[in-house]
Amino acid sequence: MNKNTLIGFVLIAIVLIGFSMWGQKQAAEQQAAAEAAAKEAAKQEQLKQAEEKVPLDSISADSLAAVKLEAEKARTFHDAMQERALDSVVLKNDKVELTIYNKGGVVKKAKILGYKDYKGNPDVTFFDDKDQSLSFALPVNARQEIINTGDLYFDKSNVTGKTATMTAVGKDGAKIVISYELGESYLLHFNMKTEGMDQSFNPTHKTMSVVWKDSCRQQEKGYTFENRYASLTYKEWGGGTDHLSEGSNDTERPEEALDWVAFKTQFFAAVLIPQKPFEKDARLVSTVHQKESHYLKSYTAELQMPFSPQESNAFEMYVGPNDFQILKNIDKQSQFGRDLDLEDLVYLGWWLVRWINRWFTLYVFDGLTALGLGMGIVLILITLLLKGLTFPMVKKSYMSSAKMRVLKPKLEEATKQYDKPEDQMQKQQAMMQLYSQYGVSPLGGCLPMLIQMPIWIAMFFFVPNAIQLRGESFLWMEDLSTYDPIFEWSKPIWGIGDHLSLTCILFCISNLLYSYLTMRQQRDQMIGQQASQLKMMQWMMYLMPVMFFFIFNDYSSGLNFYYFISLLFSAIIMWTLRKTTDDAKLLAILEANYKENKNNPKKKSGLAARLEAMQKQQEEMRRLREQMKKR
Repeated sequence: MNKNTLIGFVLIAIVLIGFSMWGQKQAAEQQAAAEAAAKEAAKQEQLKQAEEKVPLDSISADSLAAVKLEAEKARTFHDAMQERALDSVVLKNDKVELTIYNKGGVVKKAKILGYKDYKGNPDVTFFDDKDQSLSFALPVNARQEIINTGDLYFDKSNVTGKTATMTAVGKDGAKIVISYELGESYLLHFNMKTEGMDQSFNPTHKTMSVVWKDSCRQQEKGYTFENRYASLTYKEWGGGTDHLSEGSNDTERPEEALDWVAFKTQFFAAVLIPQKPFEKDARLVSTVHQKESHYLKSYTAELQMPFSPQESNAFEMYVGPNDFQILKNIDKQSQFGRDLDLEDLVYLGWWLVRWINRWFTLYVFDGLTALGLGMGIVLILITLLLKGLTFPMVKKSYMSSAKMRVLKPKLEEATKQYDKPEDQMQKQQAMMQLYSQYGVSPLGGCLPMLIQMPIWIAMFFFVPNAIQLRGESFLWMEDLSTYDPIFEWSKPIWGIGDHLSLTCILFCISNLLYSYLTMRQQRDQMIGQQASQLKMMQWMMYLMPVMFFFIFNDYSSGLNFYYFISLLFSAIIMWTLRKTTDDAKLLAILEANYKENKNNPKKKSGLAARLEAMQKQQEEMRRLREQMKKR
């Protein structure tokens, strides 16, 4: 090997070694850059996931803790997020006691004073920190940070028996301040504002998120009955109220802005009222709990509302009883100057029934209650008053049935030639003719039920929502707002439950008695096939009290007691009218009517004329069909 060849091999080796070393250096630098980029990407992803509270599986526990610590240090309210001892402020008047915790800076416990719970405690704890939460989420421009007040610890100041100020302190003078003032009744006024943060908020985000949750406790002895009247209720801005399903899990997204949102049980409610409306597309969720949990439902309201760092956000919260008059007067206590219509939380039925309850039952009930009478006496007096008002119509209706009863022999004699099935139309026409000549309305006997039905339905809605009955005793009934058991057992029986209610049994017995008297009255006036058809109907009427037992066994003793005495008085009135009616005298009057109308025939009008015309038309159609068959 010559010298030149040797030098060539050495140069080639140097080039190869140098290129290899340079390549390794480049690879190392690229790998380091890639690792740094991956770490940065992971860090950014973790910042995003930390806001959503979703951990990254791809990052080790140590790396996750380090990234989280770094993210928290960068936050505006890093110090306010550090763990502290729990502290609280109590706002109290003679109606309600509200406890504000330093973590979150909001009301976490509410006691409604002067109302016992079903366990006998002197006050109703409507919610506490284990059940209820309320938080506000504010979007910040820097690092796309989300400030959630539920994660912050607040300092208290300006504390009196009815006022308090809660302040979360951040960096560079940033503050979130929530000021509270409790009124003389059940209404709490509060507003939230930021200080020293005008440049911190994202100018493209002009809304604030409000998340309110609560698991509503059982407050009454009758869990099933109470749960039937517990609902998440809301009012549309400038519109009416609506609610989620009481009997099943439900989720809604109202299409309109909301005036307020209420977490309601049978007799109590917490209502969140903003000064500015909650924006469209709120998410409302209601979840039903099992009886064994002693919770009725879990409610969630995810809301959005306008937000500006230059303005405070005012709210009001009502925590109190579902008393119609108290709720109606909240408008006068509110600082927002609009019609809140909170009285709609006391559901009084659909429009006709609501009208009866709103303008009659409520005034009578409140008037009798103001006299200091017991609630059982009030229910009896309301029943007597309603019976007195409807008695003239009931008597007129009964007399119409009595006329048909005393005419029955004459009608049977006059229509005995129409015994064949194909002659029934002619028989009906002949009967209508005779009724008209005797001056009798065959539909008059239906009037008592038509008169009483709206009142019955009105009381069906009114009594279960009347908080005045809650805890009130009468005779054997310890609480008129819930069932009165004469027997109870541990394991529920399908269709009956775990008890027998005495007032429900009495209601069914009085219903059976009233049905018997009604069916006997109708039977005494029926002719021919009508009597046989009535036999099938009477079995249905007798089965109704049995059906009512399975429906009303869980209902309040006050409602069952009202139905019991109402039907009992109706039966007594019907029996008394039957005993005091002189059939011979009544028949003589009808005979005089017959002679007058026979000699001076009158043109039929009204329903009787229309029925007769319809019957003639049907008879003519029947004859045409028979002629067509013969052809």
